[in-house]
This record gives sequence, structure tokens and C-alpha cells, in this order.
Amino acid sequence: MNAPNKSGWKPSAPVSGDSESPTFTGNRALMLEEPLIFEIGHTETTGVDLPEPQADAPNRLGGLDRADPIGLPGLSEPECVRHYTRLSRQNYAIDLGLFPLGSCTMKHNPRLNEKVARMPGFADVHPLQPVDTVRGALEVINELAFWLIELTGMHGVAMSPKAGAHGELCGILCIRAALEARGDARKVVLVPESAHGTNPATAAFAGYEVEDIPATAEGRVDLEKLKARLGPDVAAVMITNPNTCGLFERDMKAISDAVHAAGGFVYCDGANFNAIVGKVRPGDLGVDAMHINLHKTFSTPHGGGGPGSGPVVLSEALSPYGPLPFTARDKDGVVHLVEEENAAEYDHTQAFGRMTAFHGQMGMFTRALAYILSHGADGLAQVAEDAVLNANYILRSLEDLLHAPFGESGPCMHEALFGDQGFAEGLSTLDLAKALIDEGYHPMTMYFPLVVHGAMLIEPTETESKAGLDQFIGALRSVAERAKAGDESLKAAPYFAPRRRLDETQAARKPVLAWEGELAPGGAAARSEVGGR
Repeated sequence: MNAPNKSGWKPSAPVSGDSESPTFTGNRALMLEEPLIFEIGHTETTGVDLPEPQADAPNRLGGLDRADPIGLPGLSEPECVRHYTRLSRQNYAIDLGLFPLGSCTMKHNPRLNEKVARMPGFADVHPLQPVDTVRGALEVINELAFWLIELTGMHGVAMSPKAGAHGELCGILCIRAALEARGDARKVVLVPESAHGTNPATAAFAGYEVEDIPATAEGRVDLEKLKARLGPDVAAVMITNPNTCGLFERDMKAISDAVHAAGGFVYCDGANFNAIVGKVRPGDLGVDAMHINLHKTFSTPHGGGGPGSGPVVLSEALSPYGPLPFTARDKDGVVHLVEEENAAEYDHTQAFGRMTAFHGQMGMFTRALAYILSHGADGLAQVAEDAVLNANYILRSLEDLLHAPFGESGPCMHEALFGDQGFAEGLSTLDLAKALIDEGYHPMTMYFPLVVHGAMLIEPTETESKAGLDQFIGALRSVAERAKAGDESLKAAPYFAPRRRLDETQAARKPVLAWEGELAPGGAAARSEVGGR
């Protein structure tokens, strides 16, 4: 970022790439160059009129009076509204176009669910309210729990985990509690190469040693090598199904049977449940614990740092060890929030403790239940069918141009996986992804899974039309053809984004996340040189 000139500021890079251009303003058609809010306002003005406080007015701040200047810029209402509106126009969103991130299920979510989440009694519920005043909310949680159990074929569910990784930890802690209850000190968790990256991190965080299980040439778990590694030291297998190669694990039942025979448990990563919801019940495949990302499969605006929700469904063997609190319908027909341990009447006698202070994300629960009830059984099955159809359409439409390492492994599930084989020397997946921004699309998941060189993982989800997919495929084909032909201009893409390409290494290792300049008392902001805006 350049220091401002006498007129106030100037942008970091010109459209043309010519940094010597003296007339460049940074504006691009209807997209105005947007300075920082500190560069717009200053401390001597404010857009709000407040009466002067009376000298003898009582002070109700309890000794918390501000001693130093806040240092925030004062803006008029139009300046403030325009600033944040212009910033919002620089965001890519599912309301603008396809979000092709693989293994993330970034799909459009119906506005009906948003309306339900904002209904009085749900939107304004507070975790510290007396339980008698939130009976309706508890009914919603209990109803959603019922349908999650029904859809997965499991025995119980912990609703309190706040996200997928949080749910993973919950499931592993349930497994550890079950093993400790029988006096079994197993120390190893097996994680296939095709599993999500959070799986080994979760197991290690919970104190387990992590060992990899290789994949076969077709991208699935090597069953024989898994069986060969099982033993009295293996606590669990953490498996992602459908896996990160976009494939369904055909041997899932055989894997579960082998793990159970060896005395271990099966944890399934449910982030890809969108591909099989309404079609396959993980409980029927021998799964003992699985988190479900409500913010993926069951409708939440996904991205921007949250919020999320990751309930964990549990088998009969693990249900007694699930965390507190939980909801249960008593003999009086009323749903209660059970927060005490040793809840024998609810068959929940050995809870390992709490995952969080309260009981989860109310907004996520209302959205998810609205999504399930509005779709029904047939609608949820169609979600999976259409997601798989769309992914296979992308796979078959691009496999003649992009390397599809598992294209011969049968139909893919919710996502299509490609590699960078065939790109001209010196060009990479990163270059293709940056050029895709110039085509108007957010890039796909890159360099994951690690088993494919230069991986490009694309998940279209069920909410994209054929016309929308054709437009995306055309854009991606155009960029891929340039990469294979050795178009050197790809190395400087994107050209039309609000900011040009950053130094990836410096942006990752030395990000500038806070304002580092000073506000001039009577005029435009004065700031030091900072990089990576």
C-alpha cells in the first residue's frame, strides 16, 4: 500500500499494470476505488449530533470512563453508508455466482429459512433466560435432533458442538470416554490419505498418535492395508465418506466390521453429507460417531468466519458418553434441558463433560429444521441426487482438457477432482485460479487433497442450474487452455480484481491485519507504509 499523496491517497496498483501512470485513479467502471475508513474521516468531525452532558449529571459508568482518545474517524451518514456498501460490492457471494470450493458445500440456501431464523422468540432468545421461557426453542432443538438421528440411522446426538472440527473433537472424546470406561488405553487413531485435513489434527489434539492409511490407485481406502494395521493399540479410524477425492467408500461396511472386530470405533467426517443425505444412512454402515455440518448440508449462510454448527450423531455404544447438556422429552410431554450428570433415566449416565457453556447455535437449528421440513424425505434425496449429477457433469465436461486422476474410478459424488498435469512449464494451479477471478468466479479448492499434484477440487452443489454450470465450465476451459498453451500473462492474474496478486508467502507469514498509521487531528489520515492491502 502506498502512502497518500497531497490529495489524500492513491491505490496500490493500476489496472494496466503500469505503476508509472500518473493519471490512474483506481476506479474501474462502476467500482470505485475504496480507501480505508481511516483515510476518509478524521477525529475532528462526526456525523452524529449529541447534546453536551450536564456538568452535574450523575455518572453511571462505574469508574470505566474513557481516559484516552478513541482514535476513530468521524464520518457523515452518506460517507459511512457508501463506504460499507462499496466494500460489500467487492465481496464474492453465493448470490452473485457459483462458489466452487470442494468439500465445503457452499450452496444457495433458501430465504425461507432466513425468515424463520429471524422470527421473534428465535432471533432474540438468550442463553441465560429461565428455561421455562424458552420451551419453544427447546422443542426446536429436540425436533431437529430427532430428524438428524432419523436421517443418519444413529442412536443419539450431541447438539452443542459449534462447528465441524468442534464436532470431530466431541466424537473423539466420546470414543476416548468409552475406551476409558472399559479400561482400554488405546493410543493410535488411523486416518486414510483421502480424509479431511482436520481429522488428524483433531486426533492429535485429543492426545492420540496418528497414522496414515494409504489409498488405492482408484482413490479409496486400501482395505487390506487397513486390516493389516488394526490391533489392540488402535482406538479408532477417522474416515471421510464420501472422501476428499469425491468418491464413495464402497468398502465402508467392511471397514467398520474390521475396526469393530479389533475393538476400535469408527468416526466418520460428515462434511460431505450433502452428497448422500436422504440416500444413505451412516449408521447402517457401522459408523459410531459422525459430525454433521448444519452450515453445509442444512442451510446456513456459509463463509465469512461463521457462525456454524456441528452436531454429532452417536451409535448406541457411544450415546451414554455424549456431552452435556442435551434435550429430552419427559413423561409429562415437555422437553427439558438436561444439564446434570448421571442422568440415568435418559440412558445418558457417563457424559464426558461439556463442549461449550450453552447448547449450540439457535439460528443454525431453526434454519436446519426449516430446511428439513420444507424439503421432506423426497426433497432431501433429490438434494443428493442433483449434487451428484452436477458434479459428474463438470467432471465429464472437463476431463478431455484437465487431468482427472480418478475419472475412471466410477461416477464421482458431490465434487470433481482435477490435477495440473499437462500445464505448460512454469504455470501452476495457482495461476489458473487467479485467472479464474478475472472470469468472474471464486477459485475452487486448490492443492487439496494432497494425493493429487496441483489439485483442483470443484463442488457445484445441487443448487446450480445447467446454464450456470455451462457458463462456469466455459470460463474454466478458457483459462485451462491458456495454461496448457503456456500463456505467460496468467502469472500476473488477476488483472480486474479490486487488488492485484499479492506476494503469497508474505501475505501468509506477515499479514497486515490492523491499522498502523495515525489519524491527523484536522485532516486526511497520515499513515505509514504497510503492505498487502
